[in-house]
Amino acid sequence: MEQVISKIDRRKFLKFTGITGAGFIIGLSLKGKAGAVSVAKAGDVASYGLTPFVMIEKNGTITIFNPKPEMGQGTFQSIPSLIAEELEVPLTGVIIQQTGGEKRFGPGQSAGGSSSVRGSYFELRKVGASAKEMLVQAAANQWKVPVEECYAEDAKVYHKPSGKSIGYGDLAEAAAKLEVPKNPKLKDPKDFKLLGKNTPRPDIPLKSSGRAVFGIDVEVPGMVYASVAHSPVFGAKLVSYDDSAAKKVKGVIGVEKCQRIFGPYTYDCIAVIGENYWAAIQGRKALTIKWDNQGNDKFNSKDYTQYLHDLSKQDGAIDKEVGDFDKAYSDAPVKLDAFYETPVVSHSPIEPMNCVASWTDGNKLEIWASTQVPGGIMNEFTKKYNIPEENLTLHTMFSGGAFGRRLYTDFVGEAVQLSKAIGKPVKVLWTREDDTEQGPFRPMTFSALKAGLSADGKTLAFQHKVISPTIRYSKNYDKTKTDGTMTEGISEQKYEFPNMKNLYVNADFHIPVAAWRAVTSTTLAFAHESFIDEMAVKANKDPMEFRLGLLTKDSDTKTVLQKLKEVSNWDKPLPAGWGRGVAQYEFFAGLAGYVIEVSKKGNGVNIEKAYAVIDLGTVVNPDMVKAQVEGAAVMALTAAIKSGITFENGQTVQKNFNTNQLVRINEMPKVEVHILANGGPKIKGVGEPGLPPFAPALCNAIYAATGKRIRKLPFDIHNV
Repeated sequence: MEQVISKIDRRKFLKFTGITGAGFIIGLSLKGKAGAVSVAKAGDVASYGLTPFVMIEKNGTITIFNPKPEMGQGTFQSIPSLIAEELEVPLTGVIIQQTGGEKRFGPGQSAGGSSSVRGSYFELRKVGASAKEMLVQAAANQWKVPVEECYAEDAKVYHKPSGKSIGYGDLAEAAAKLEVPKNPKLKDPKDFKLLGKNTPRPDIPLKSSGRAVFGIDVEVPGMVYASVAHSPVFGAKLVSYDDSAAKKVKGVIGVEKCQRIFGPYTYDCIAVIGENYWAAIQGRKALTIKWDNQGNDKFNSKDYTQYLHDLSKQDGAIDKEVGDFDKAYSDAPVKLDAFYETPVVSHSPIEPMNCVASWTDGNKLEIWASTQVPGGIMNEFTKKYNIPEENLTLHTMFSGGAFGRRLYTDFVGEAVQLSKAIGKPVKVLWTREDDTEQGPFRPMTFSALKAGLSADGKTLAFQHKVISPTIRYSKNYDKTKTDGTMTEGISEQKYEFPNMKNLYVNADFHIPVAAWRAVTSTTLAFAHESFIDEMAVKANKDPMEFRLGLLTKDSDTKTVLQKLKEVSNWDKPLPAGWGRGVAQYEFFAGLAGYVIEVSKKGNGVNIEKAYAVIDLGTVVNPDMVKAQVEGAAVMALTAAIKSGITFENGQTVQKNFNTNQLVRINEMPKVEVHILANGGPKIKGVGEPGLPPFAPALCNAIYAATGKRIRKLPFDIHNV
């Protein structure tokens, strides 16, 4: 299974006629060539730089290749639908094949950054449209009728006057000999049968029946299991280990050293190999390992928190400057400032990290993995082991959640190393404790904000200073300069500040950190939108009207807020003891906003309802969008009110879901999702935008109900 993003408007199509069962393959040329080529077998496609997305065989079988891994976000339906819509075939009538990082499928075989649909929407529709036009032309030629009298529907071409029809399979060979249309006509959205509809997801029957194969389900002949012991203290070095007791465990085959490689970090590890997983894990528990902690066992969250507070006094690097903030703030008759804190959190996908790797013939490698980056795996491991691409076969499996964790290949590397060492297929399976303790994590992020207002409540100056470590692992990164990955979105908000100076202060951190769903926007939106509320209170203005007052120009942000005001009945009074809050946030992935209502409950609050508005421009599957926004709300609430990750003695304190808790069903409010999809040239993402504005809307609602301002996450919702 795989994924592809190519700039279709800058590349020309290629197709070829095979002399085997593949009658017709159409895709995008990676080399900008056009024309027909004849090959002896499908394996020769790569030599012509072809990126095939759809294959029609002479027997009528239609295969659509999906370059975007499916991890629960719905790409198994949405991406093939882009082609199927224009090709005029139902998803129930095609085979969906995930790509495996092969170069012939082009760059971009990954799922992350809410980019799958927005990066493929027009180009993959053109693939389907071109194939359809060629098939229709082939039918018209065969019947010797004008092409205008023919149309395609349900994998057939029909002749309007006579009513006769012919299947795509019977047309495939003839169609492949035609010129590929340079500018195929795309369907008018009003004629869509799949796009914009609540189309059933083809992966759901597989998953609900147990037929779907996730990485954790993979079994191959001769496979053995490995459980890998990592140091509980980050940055420790292996001194020695005693495996005598481990080797006495029934089913243990052996013990091997390996390395976990994550970004700039290389960690020593000890793997116990067993005939089954039980033997491997019990053997691991029997290991006696001596680590040199190198002083890292003194690290703890309390000291690091103070370190960030101390760093906040530094000026930092300028992220964006408008006007003269320093003078405007100094001269402002009304000043306010606030400090916001967000914790370290874990990804905690339901399916723990796992991978099966198998070396054969010395230099042939096969990998089965739940991953977000099949293209990255192909590129990384062919280079690392100096093998040609054709010697690496990657099977991209269904993923039981990812949220950014599976953008990284450290667990894949462990399986590859161990298989090479013992000469057998090896299945590495992390425990839930491994996932929770070892990271990588979303980093702790602090924000120092300032604003200057006029006497009548107009904004004169605004500043957002971010203090955090970076998730950017680059040898060339200059710490004296701003880091766009860590100031994500703060300088791109549409609020019209006459004077603004946003800053970034880098904080050293030796613990692996990484992109977490919606990345840094999840922390910065909390601070940014909560502080906007503080400004509204200081200006003695309604929070919604204050925001709209900062948006004199038309923008998507203004439209989202106006829609939120409408659907939430913002101006309608709430019952006594209730409060409502609003927040929005726009960043690279897209734009969404919330209005949340809460009521007092003892010393805490109860979340009554959440109204969400997400701006997409164009929607592929509304039902899937709603599910993604609801899921994002669950993650946002978890990060706001549950423990997060803390460190003591250099180790992760939380070990499993009993201490690293998730929001339960009874804790979730109803989330009413409204989709703005009025067309337009910009397609926006779905998977992440619903997360960042939830926490600030919640905390703003709590302030409205209780008068208590929450500036630190997580907090106890039962005692605010």
